[in-house]
Amino acid sequence: MVQDRSNGHAALICGSVAYDTILQFQDRFKSHILPDKIHILNVSFLVPEMRREFGGCAANIAYGLKLLGDRGIPMATAGHDFAPYRERLVALGIPVDYIKVVEGTFTAQAFITTDLDDNQITAFHPGAMQHAHLNRVSDAGAGISLGIVAPDGRQAMIEHAAQFAAAKIPFIFDPGQGLPMFGAEELKTFIAQARWVAVNDYEWGMLQQKTGFAVSDITAQVDALIVTLGSQGSVIHTKDATFTIPCAKPAAIVDPTGCGDAYRAGLIHGLLGGLDWETTGRVASLMGAIKIGARGPQNHSFTQTEFETRYRDNFG
Repeated sequence: MVQDRSNGHAALICGSVAYDTILQFQDRFKSHILPDKIHILNVSFLVPEMRREFGGCAANIAYGLKLLGDRGIPMATAGHDFAPYRERLVALGIPVDYIKVVEGTFTAQAFITTDLDDNQITAFHPGAMQHAHLNRVSDAGAGISLGIVAPDGRQAMIEHAAQFAAAKIPFIFDPGQGLPMFGAEELKTFIAQARWVAVNDYEWGMLQQKTGFAVSDITAQVDALIVTLGSQGSVIHTKDATFTIPCAKPAAIVDPTGCGDAYRAGLIHGLLGGLDWETTGRVASLMGAIKIGARGPQNHSFTQTEFETRYRDNFG
C-alpha cells in the first residue's frame, strides 16, 4: 500500500509554505466568549505553551506524500526568512525548485490558538503568499500526473486552476480557509475545471450556501466530492455511489494542526496509485489519525510496515 514512487510521476501541490506559531489555551473558548456580547468581543487568552512549527498546506501535503513514498512537488512563494525552512525541506528530500523567494516580504505566518476541545482561532499573515501568482504550473515541466489547488493567494488559486485545466492536468480543488475569498461564480468555475473537490464539513456548508449546489450538482461535474467530518470520518461522493469512510483510531490526540493536509496526502497517494475510493479514503483517514498524535503538521513519521499494520488494525 505504501510504495516508493518517488522517482515516478509527481503531484504538483500549489499552496502555501508558512511558519506556524501554535499556542495552547488550557481551557475552552466557549467558557470565555459570551454569545450576547459577541458584537463587542474583547477577550484575552493566557497561553502558557507556545512553539513554532514548519507549516503551510503545500509543504504539509508534500511531507505526507514523502512519508507515503510519493513525489509531491510544492509550488509556493516564501519571504526573506525562508532559509531555515528551505534547509529542512532539502534535508527531507522534498523539492524546493518551485518555491519562489519574494524579497521584501515575510514567509506566510499563522498564529494558531487551540483550546481543550481542539477548537482553533487563527490569525494569518499572508506575506509572500500574496505573490504566489508569480509561479506558473508550466514551470514544473513534464512528469506531473495530477495537481492540487490548495489555500494560497487569491489570484494564484484562480490562475493555477486555469493553468491545470488548460494543460489537461487533473487536479483537486481544495479551497480550505481560502473559500471566503471567492464568490459564487468563481467557485462554480473552480468546480467546472477540477477533477475532484475536497472540503471539510464547515466548508461544504459554505460552498453549498454560496453556489446553491447540492451533492448531485457537483458530482455531475467532477469524479468525486470528498467531505471530511473530523472525528466522524469522511464521506466520498461520486456520481454512482457514496462511500462512508470511518475515522481511524489515533494512538493519542495531541494536535489537530495539519490533519486536513495529512488526509489530502492520503487522497493524492490513492489517486497516484489508482486505488479504489474506499481504500483511498481509508489511507487518507489513517494519515489524519497518525498526524493528530504528533505536535505540529510535519513531525509525525512511520515505516511502511507500521503504516500497513495500523491500516489492518483499523480496517481489517
